[in-house]
Amino acid sequence: MSEIQGKVIIITGASSGLGEATARRLAHQGARLVLGARREERLQALVDEITRAGGEAIYRVTDVTRRDQVEALAGAAREAFGRIDVLVNNAGVMPISPLNRLKVEEWERMIDVNIKGVLYGIAAVLPTMRDQRAGHVINISSVAGQVVSPAAAVYSATKFAVRAISEGLRQESRDIRSTNISPGAVTSELTESISDSRTAEGVGELYQLAIEPDAIARAIAFAIEQPADVDVNELTIRPTRQPL
Repeated sequence: MSEIQGKVIIITGASSGLGEATARRLAHQGARLVLGARREERLQALVDEITRAGGEAIYRVTDVTRRDQVEALAGAAREAFGRIDVLVNNAGVMPISPLNRLKVEEWERMIDVNIKGVLYGIAAVLPTMRDQRAGHVINISSVAGQVVSPAAAVYSATKFAVRAISEGLRQESRDIRSTNISPGAVTSELTESISDSRTAEGVGELYQLAIEPDAIARAIAFAIEQPADVDVNELTIRPTRQPL
């Protein structure tokens, strides 16, 4: 039997891309899913698909910049399934641009979603996991959290922060596993938020190499299915041909 079978797993940003692919894969492996995202129609369609295939899934409309909504997502998991085994902190945005474009509102959006959203997720599940003396937090960072590229300074800063938070959680707990996953170019809606046309063009060229989101879903499943005494802390997954 898979180590994933029966585990209660919360996924944020579950309505598309990595989150959606991860939900499908984990449902197939027997997880009980609690899905959060802002787009209710997409969430409802995904839950319907999973349940028709014999899986278990519920959803709550969740904006990760709203702490109360993230708390409600965790509460729904406890109410429906009695525990929380895994949190996949997946929600993220990437409206990158050179600093001299002064897109301050976009900087704030990245900080709110990519850093505060991750912290709100951890805050929502940590008390339950500590009471259980078991749990697993998986944070989705980026290769941009390992190296800074032109136009990506603020985005990289948020993803470096995610790595730091992941490592801090690992060091502070002996019962809760912490995994940081750093994807490279992956097919998703992430690039659609780039408003700077020159930056969007350059990113579009890179993303011609993009791999499918199920590649990241497989990595997430690998980390979860390890025995309880094995903590996979860091995974980087990028296209074979991606230079950085």
